[in-house]
Amino acid sequence: MPFVRGIGAPELIIILVIVMIIFGVGRLPEVGGAMGKAIREFRKSQTSSEEDTEVDEETKEEEEKSAPKSEG
Repeated sequence: MPFVRGIGAPELIIILVIVMIIFGVGRLPEVGGAMGKAIREFRKSQTSSEEDTEVDEETKEEEEKSAPKSEG
C-alpha cells in the first residue's frame, strides 16, 4: 500500500495546486488558518479526554481504597 509510506513532496505539491484551484490564492491564508484552528481544537480535545480518563481512574482507585470491605 503506497499511502502507508507517507506523503512525499510530489503529493503535497499536487494537493496544494488542487487547493489553489478550488479556493484561489487570495483565500489560502484563511483556509490555512481555519485548518490550523481545527487541528489545534482536535489535539486539545484529545488531551482533555486523556486527562479526564486519568482523573476518572484516580477517582475509582480512591473510592476502592476508601470503601469498606465486607468480609464474610
